[in-house]
Amino acid sequence: MFDYAPLWATMKRNHVSQYCLLKNGIDNKTLDSLKKNKNITMITLERLCKIVGCTPNDVVEFK
Repeated sequence: MFDYAPLWATMKRNHVSQYCLLKNGIDNKTLDSLKKNKNITMITLERLCKIVGCTPNDVVEFK
């Protein structure tokens, strides 16, 4: 199971808002998927890492 809790903590630590994600190409549907711990594509994961300034380990945790 995916858990995106690390993403929210990393965003807070790096001062990145959800609004910033939206302005940089992450759409509302993807944000909803992240909030509900649903699947995202590798391309989206890469984009998140670039926007937030982190690695995939800072975005998702596998349980």
